[in-house]
Amino acid sequence: MDDEQSGLFGAWGRKDATLSDNNARLDYGFTQVEIIQEARADRPHCREGSVHGNHFLRLPPREVEAQVEATHGARYLKTQQVQAEVRKTNRELKTLKAQIVVLEARMAKLQVG
Repeated sequence: MDDEQSGLFGAWGRKDATLSDNNARLDYGFTQVEIIQEARADRPHCREGSVHGNHFLRLPPREVEAQVEATHGARYLKTQQVQAEVRKTNRELKTLKAQIVVLEARMAKLQVG
C-alpha cells in the first residue's frame, strides 16, 4: 500500500477521521491564527473543504492533539479532551431527551385511540 492509502492519508474519507478548524478551536482551544500557521507549515496534513460555499480546513485529530500537547502540555490536552467529551455527551443526551418526548407523545396517542 502506498502512503495515500495507508496511515494518516487513508483516513481522510472516513467519518470522524478529521476535525474541521472550527471543531479544533472548540475542542482543543486553538485559535484560528494557530490553525492557519500549522496549515501553512505542514500542508500535507491539512486539507481544504467546502460545504454549501463555506470553506474550512480539515485536520487530522492526532496531529491537532500532538500540536496541543507540544504547545500547552499533556495535562491541558487531557482537560480539553474531557471537556469535548462532556459537550458531546450533553448534545447526545439532549437529542435523546427530545426523542423520548416524541415517542411518549406517540405512545399516548396510540393508547387513547
